Amino acid sequence: MELSEMQARAAELEQLIADLPAGSITKKTVNGKEYFYHRWTEDKKRREKYIPADELEDFRAQIEQRKALERELKALKKQLPKGKSVDTSAFTTNVRTGEALHSFASPVRAYRKRECFRQLHDYIYGGQQDKVFILYGLRRTGKTTMIRQIFAEMSGAELAKAAFIQITAKDTLADVNRDLKALEAQGFRYVFLDEVTLMEDFIEGAALSSDVFAACGMKIVLSGKDSLGFLFTEDEQLYGRCILLHTTFIPYREFESVLGIHGIDEYIRYGGTMSLGGVHYNETSTFASKESTDEYVDTAIARNIQHSLRCYQYEGHFRHLRDLYEKGELTSAINRVVEDINHRFTLEVLSQDWKSHDLGISASNLRRDRKNPTDILDRIDLALVTDSLRKLLEIRNRAEQTVALDDVHAAEVKEYLDLLDLTQEIDVLHLPDVSTKSSRTVIAQPGLRYAQADALIRSLLLGETFSALSLAECTAVQERILTEIKGRMLEDIVLLETKLANPKKQVFVLQFPVGEFDMVVFDPNAGSCRIFEIKHSEEAAPQQYRHLIDAEKCAQTEHRYGPITGRFVLYRGKDQVVDGIQYQNVEEYLKTLVYQSRDPNV
Repeated sequence: MELSEMQARAAELEQLIADLPAGSITKKTVNGKEYFYHRWTEDKKRREKYIPADELEDFRAQIEQRKALERELKALKKQLPKGKSVDTSAFTTNVRTGEALHSFASPVRAYRKRECFRQLHDYIYGGQQDKVFILYGLRRTGKTTMIRQIFAEMSGAELAKAAFIQITAKDTLADVNRDLKALEAQGFRYVFLDEVTLMEDFIEGAALSSDVFAACGMKIVLSGKDSLGFLFTEDEQLYGRCILLHTTFIPYREFESVLGIHGIDEYIRYGGTMSLGGVHYNETSTFASKESTDEYVDTAIARNIQHSLRCYQYEGHFRHLRDLYEKGELTSAINRVVEDINHRFTLEVLSQDWKSHDLGISASNLRRDRKNPTDILDRIDLALVTDSLRKLLEIRNRAEQTVALDDVHAAEVKEYLDLLDLTQEIDVLHLPDVSTKSSRTVIAQPGLRYAQADALIRSLLLGETFSALSLAECTAVQERILTEIKGRMLEDIVLLETKLANPKKQVFVLQFPVGEFDMVVFDPNAGSCRIFEIKHSEEAAPQQYRHLIDAEKCAQTEHRYGPITGRFVLYRGKDQVVDGIQYQNVEEYLKTLVYQSRDPNV
């Protein structure tokens, strides 16, 4: 067998092994009956899971297959030539090469790849010279996994020329420069530097990586969680000399294809990171609880801004936030802004629904529910509930603030949330009054918004307003309210993903004195538009498209935005045509959207 064939077979065996269950089968006897369990070790902890009797033989066969493949791989590795070892002790920074990279990559061989992985792959194996590749984004969005996947794809010869440098806060640019020179002298071609923005002098000398090493043929990938640091660097030191790949935004299509999780409701509840109990990623969802969500806002978002301010405050950034930072109140302010965005969203949904025809529908549906009919929404003092919620949302610990958080601070925080790709504005336009224009803020990580909204509703239901209701009634109210929130979040998801997939078109909400189109996609080049209603329902009903067939609304729209070329209802049911209206499954619609890179060089 040729060397290349042996290396290919070894890689194939490693992938096959990764797809099979690790560990072994153990037997327990309880009251004379035998029970079988899958036992394995994960994160240095022993895990067990019961194996149903009808699955035992198949599971046992998989275990035996894995053991046989491991024996074959072990024998094959003995035949493979040992690569020339690199003395990593000679490096100042933490440098991994050779077998260490092989071990680093092995756990992810079977992982499904994000779509943006192709851009990283094309840079590594393409002819691009004189530029470095910057891989950045918020925590838990797949950056390190993508790097490990690149290593897993490399042949033995390519891996021998690759190095991974884990940067720490104590490292300096001089240290990195020294090690890059040493790697270049030893013929290394692919160098990955993780968390480079931890170096306080990174931004001042970042051009060195492109001007010296990339120009000499080295492929250099810089990665890290400090998105703002990279954006500042690209603007000041690496302008025109880098390729940017931002990982923060994870659309529904990738949530389903990469994680193996299906259903828009799952995306609403947990979407936004690559850490969900899917086929290949972490078992614990980032947004499984209010506590874990708050921890993410604090560590992944607030500290990102805080770190950038600490390192880059002398470059004219963070104009009004410096006082908050110096008083140790920046993280608290960022948390308040994020929560305020979500609180306003929740209040808007509830207030709007409770004042509209939709609430009457909800009340009617609850009264006629076949399993658990209730007149809860007929008995609730909606004005009092709305007022209670408003008061709940306005709670601020102002007495504890030494720097008052005003609109200027909030606006600046919002600027950086936009730069982090966490938030985006969707236009809300009006007819016939074209001079009126507003917007609504969309959170690009739906799980974050849902977790905070859910916690807010739970707090509300524990208050005096609902004290007369039984536990069952409170639960029914909560479910109804959360259904309304899911509906509005579904609108936001569709609007955001449609906007990002259509950069040359205008995507907006169109409001009339009575009623609205949930989404309009206007093509200025074609001089035409499409109009949409977005419903969380699985059932089709005439009331869903009443605005789409309203002659006056359609005439006003066509006068302003040209002929209407399609009328759609996006919902969770099957594709069909009802009274000339195209009903389309929203999950299938989202999976058709293709996104453009935000970096013009890619």
